[in-house]
Amino acid sequence: MYNFVSPTEIKPRGWVKRQLELQRDGLCGNLDKVWPDVRDSAWIGGDREGWERVPYWLDGFLPMAYYLDDKDAIARAERYVTAILDRQQEDGWICPCTQEERATYDLWGVFLIGKVLANYCELTGSERAEKALYRTMRNLYDLMKAGEVELAKWAKHRWYECFIPLQYLHERYKEDWMLELARMLREQGANFWDFVESWKRPLNKWTQYTHIVNLVMMLKYEAVSAKLLGEEVGDAAERLWKILEKYNGTAVGSFTGDECLSGISNTRGTELCSVVELMYTCELLYAITRKPVWGERLEKLAFNALPATISDDMWTHQYLQQVNQINCIRFPGHSYFRTNNSEAHLFGLEPHFGCCTANFGQGWPRLLANNYIKENNSISVTTMIPSELHTTMKGVPVIVRIETEYPFRMDVKISVTAEKSVDFALKLRIPSYSKTYTVNGVTKNNKTLVLRKFEEGETIYTITLSDTPHMVTRPFGLKTVEYGPLVFSLPLEVEYSMKEYVRNDVERKYPYCDYELSSKSEWRYGFAEKQNFTVTKQEGDDVPFSSKAPLLTMKASLRRVGWDFAEGYDTVASPKPISNRALGAAEEFELVPYGCAKLRMTEMPIAKDK
Repeated sequence: MYNFVSPTEIKPRGWVKRQLELQRDGLCGNLDKVWPDVRDSAWIGGDREGWERVPYWLDGFLPMAYYLDDKDAIARAERYVTAILDRQQEDGWICPCTQEERATYDLWGVFLIGKVLANYCELTGSERAEKALYRTMRNLYDLMKAGEVELAKWAKHRWYECFIPLQYLHERYKEDWMLELARMLREQGANFWDFVESWKRPLNKWTQYTHIVNLVMMLKYEAVSAKLLGEEVGDAAERLWKILEKYNGTAVGSFTGDECLSGISNTRGTELCSVVELMYTCELLYAITRKPVWGERLEKLAFNALPATISDDMWTHQYLQQVNQINCIRFPGHSYFRTNNSEAHLFGLEPHFGCCTANFGQGWPRLLANNYIKENNSISVTTMIPSELHTTMKGVPVIVRIETEYPFRMDVKISVTAEKSVDFALKLRIPSYSKTYTVNGVTKNNKTLVLRKFEEGETIYTITLSDTPHMVTRPFGLKTVEYGPLVFSLPLEVEYSMKEYVRNDVERKYPYCDYELSSKSEWRYGFAEKQNFTVTKQEGDDVPFSSKAPLLTMKASLRRVGWDFAEGYDTVASPKPISNRALGAAEEFELVPYGCAKLRMTEMPIAKDK
């Protein structure tokens, strides 16, 4: 689907495999044991939530289990899928509600379980699951055609998500009712172009049309729906992205949304669900349009925003992250966030709301699953992460292997092993920051590297990308520093305060408890005018985006500046300093990748003497 290779042909390697292992051993890999909304869900006959949480969880847990070939995790995933299929109604309705409740059941749950079943079919080839998915979509068509159900609330604003399982089915069955269902979905769905003006000024109110997750999903609406609607893919995604970025963009490629669009302040929150969903949007947009910018945006999100908001052991996560985040402590009075509560930025089991608890697990597995695109006698690589592809080109079995510590290192080893000589194109997207690069020592500057004509046996290429640390201008006259796809931050010394308790029959108990993080170091700094950024490779530890031992650090000169707390708060920095005037001599500090710093200053001014 969308020309991605079969997920069964892909294997994780290196730090990507380790990241999946951490996820398996952490919260995502154990939700069915510790969290009632998954453990006792109505989807499997229990009495807890029966809408989005189990499908959200399966969306990440399923591919994670199969990519790691973990027999226990696979068996647990199969238990859920089997229970869901066993409960499908005779007419095809699959969601856990009564006949009388169907008319008011938010159809987002139908779209979401449809995506899960399509994913499961691709992973396993299950005929039973494919038939169940067919019956689910046919039942949706029949009910919508008869006027018994209609799009409302979440489904109305996420109508395009149903095109993903519908596209999967149409590629196999090509039945006319599928195209009619596609038209009905668009007709009943929200038109986000009607709401663009509301994105330009943040409001302290909750709406579907400014909800951050709706909007990051929405960016792909044209690309995923065009084929079934018989239309061309235009530039809607790029135009909409530019608007969101201008008025709500962050330094790490995400958008603010706490929980609705919140402007350009570096202390506004970004919901974790929006990060993983925006990654998925970028993956699909790159596969469908093949425009390099979507691969670049994907890397920035995956290597910065995603790891920053999840603990090293992946047992806890934030609902909201902040670019300049000096504390993660409950607000004693009114929440700082526009529509989220006072604990949304804590690291925990389900801070603020459990959607991210269920949904964050899709980030890393999908990055791997969507990394290879196969069409027209070619294989395209989205981003050079360590992985393997086992496939067939022109009838010849081949293995494409990527060995690297990218983005922490600039060297990438690509090997192609073929059972006999074969000619096909292996296309590698070269990031725009790498103005030149070398392939086996030869300097090149074209932005797509095409390798072809592979001899029998193994052919090896060593690619070395290039970049120098450079500053990027941000709002309020502030700067960030980047190197490759990584944004760097001043890490703050963290004191963790563990909270174990029970709320609404949900237990927080180590290791799935909550943590407040408070800073024990000074944060009021700006970049010195004279700067000699020095990047240093470090040994690291067993965690790829380790907060204790980052694989890459950067020396920088910083100077104290006058910087106050946000008005009315003593744990949140003001979005900008009082002035850029330096209050002390330059000091040398070690910056770390944004994704490695749980408390951090990222956007800072140039500190000047006058």
